Amino acid sequence: MSAERRAAFVTSVGDLLASWNLPHATGRVYGLLLVTEEPSSLDAIAAELGLSKGAVSTAVRQLDSWGLARVIPQPGSRRLLVEATGGLETLLEASHARARTLIAALRDGEELVGPGPAQERLQDVIGLFAGYVDVGSELLSRRRRGTPGGP
Repeated sequence: MSAERRAAFVTSVGDLLASWNLPHATGRVYGLLLVTEEPSSLDAIAAELGLSKGAVSTAVRQLDSWGLARVIPQPGSRRLLVEATGGLETLLEASHARARTLIAALRDGEELVGPGPAQERLQDVIGLFAGYVDVGSELLSRRRRGTPGGP
């Protein structure tokens, strides 16, 4: 891959994740990690993307929390290496954990409303996120079993 195509890809991933309300730098770091063969140091990422080490560190923490990157400590060193994760499974598992937390918080709110539009709205949102988790869990289960219908 040429340096220009690599840079364009990294920028386009940055743009996409920015549309998901993540910082553009986080998306650029993810794009770079996706097309880098070996785990990278924060310094190497910062140098290639022209970002500060602090911006890269923040981006890596965000990617790790979303299940999109994995931090690899180096024994006997403060240096960390980072790599993109395998994809769908880790992303869905992290997303499901967040959705389950949201569902629990929303269910706590059910006792705050009586019958009416607010209760219906709350139940619709709970149902939406519960359905998302159920469908995603089934997708992951099929994928792990090697059943058709998985990605």
